[in-house]
Amino acid sequence: MEDRQKSARKQGFTLVEQAMATAIVAVLACVAAPAVGQLVARNRLQVAQSDLMVALQQTRALALQTGRVTMLCPSRDGRQCSDDVRWETGWLIGPGRGDHFDQLIGTPIHVGGGHERVNIVSTVGRRRIRFQPGGTAGGSNASFTICPAGEAEGALVVRISNTGRILGAKASQAQALRCAQGG
Repeated sequence: MEDRQKSARKQGFTLVEQAMATAIVAVLACVAAPAVGQLVARNRLQVAQSDLMVALQQTRALALQTGRVTMLCPSRDGRQCSDDVRWETGWLIGPGRGDHFDQLIGTPIHVGGGHERVNIVSTVGRRRIRFQPGGTAGGSNASFTICPAGEAEGALVVRISNTGRILGAKASQAQALRCAQGG
């Protein structure tokens, strides 16, 4: 009987043991939290960069398929283009003529974007990206810089050449600073 009582006492944890285990878990969580936060922020930038590159590729492919000028433009409301260099609220894809869609106003072929806690800023003077029927991007080379809102660290860039080539890379220090300032 006495052995039974001793073994019954050995099956549980004492309050001190539970407090120590909780303290160790809390310390480990505090050490890991900043790294997880940085990982999430980095992933947010990479997703925004990928989304923008896909939108540019879709716009170029649409121009090649339809044989018409196709445009990618920033949008705040998902219905019409905005005249801004800020793209984080979203963008529209559709056939373009000048600064307007050929189809019904407010009826784009594709609506995309909408990234929180991220700044996406295009090259000054390039508020719209137009792909010609041959797949070239009319005008001069353009770039988009993607950074955490208000921060320059870890910024990424998407470049579009006149020939229509789309490339993702790390942003230069000057691009990252401009992005962090919002334009």
